[in-house]
Amino acid sequence: MNKLTQGVSLRKIHNGLIVIAIILTCFLIFSTYRLASSFMRVKDAAEENIKLETAVHELMEASDYLTEMVQRFTIYGDSRFMNQYFMEAVASKRREKALAELETDPDATEAVERLRAALDHSVRLMDREYYAMRLVIEAKNIKEYPVQLKNIKLSNEDAARSPEEKMHRATEMVLDEGYYEQKYKIRSEVQNSVKAVEKLTQRKESESLNSFEAEMMLGRAGIVLNILAICFVVWLTSSLGLNPIVKAVDQIKADSPIQETGAEEFQYLARAYNNLYAVYKKSIENLNFKASHDELTGAYNRAGFDLLVTSIDLDSTYLMIFDVDDFKSINDNHGHDTGDKALQKLVKVLKSSYRSDDYVCRIGGDEFAVFMVHSNAVDRKLIDTKMAQINRELENAEDGLPPFSVSVGIIHGSQAQSVEDLLQKCDKALYASKQRGKHTHTFYGA
Repeated sequence: MNKLTQGVSLRKIHNGLIVIAIILTCFLIFSTYRLASSFMRVKDAAEENIKLETAVHELMEASDYLTEMVQRFTIYGDSRFMNQYFMEAVASKRREKALAELETDPDATEAVERLRAALDHSVRLMDREYYAMRLVIEAKNIKEYPVQLKNIKLSNEDAARSPEEKMHRATEMVLDEGYYEQKYKIRSEVQNSVKAVEKLTQRKESESLNSFEAEMMLGRAGIVLNILAICFVVWLTSSLGLNPIVKAVDQIKADSPIQETGAEEFQYLARAYNNLYAVYKKSIENLNFKASHDELTGAYNRAGFDLLVTSIDLDSTYLMIFDVDDFKSINDNHGHDTGDKALQKLVKVLKSSYRSDDYVCRIGGDEFAVFMVHSNAVDRKLIDTKMAQINRELENAEDGLPPFSVSVGIIHGSQAQSVEDLLQKCDKALYASKQRGKHTHTFYGA
């Protein structure tokens, strides 16, 4: 293989095969064009079948929807069902649209006639439904109702009925045998329309398939000739470069470096890519960390906090806002470097006091927050213990830093209605801690 790679000129081999390939390709293009045209005719016939059958079933679904809404209205007397009925009948008009869709096919004459008959039955059935709804309107003394029902007049006998009798009469009109006889006529005409559509589409598909099979024979001949002509080219190109490229694509999709195999040119490209990949990965890691973390303390920064507060399950989370007591005096008396070290110490203490699943954030100069996740609302004793331990460690001056303490506001996420509400209530709890003399913590609502 190494000798073949060095001694064979791919350019000469390709030039010799180009003439043959052009002739065979022209023949294949011609046959595949005809084959594609036949296939599209088959595909169009199938799509037309689906479209027509969908239109037919749409009418039945719309009719059934109207039936459901009018029956609910006569049973419950709820105006919502009446409004939904007229939204379908007057605004959506799925029945009329289904018929219009079927009429676009000039060959679907029989199906159109059947569907039009179904629509006629459905429209006639609406007279009964309108009358039933008018009975409910009178029984329930409904003031606001569609204009289509304003001209419906009740018979003297029905007008004289009591409200209960009117409701019973209305329900009877849309549930009795006469009503369902009309529904049966609609369904029967729809089924006949479906049969007509199936008959039409079967004929179209049969014609298209016969043409498709004839073109397939021509296409197969062209494919066989091209296979014989290009087998050597395929073997040569795959041996020298295609296989390494395919493997490289899979490795790129898997977000991993490329294996440096194959031709010398490809190995050079692989090495160049791997160098760029290493630099890219390092840059992304640095960028992601810097974008979401505080450079001084290593805690999440404000941007990270804002992302966390909108993404974690607050209903099972405690939010704690820490404020360093008299932090300004640390800076004034010991210098800003000491102040920075104090903040670093605070973050270190917080991270050691909470679980690895919890989040420590720096949301201001000397203001920090902790999300204590997966915690129910009865963990207060545990939190009391943690707060005491944190302040003890902060007051320990063995590390050379001045002792300091924190005031904390605490709230459970289940106590807030929104993120804004959560932050405001936690700030109130923090303010209460400050008012109580600092060096303490306060649960919101306690």
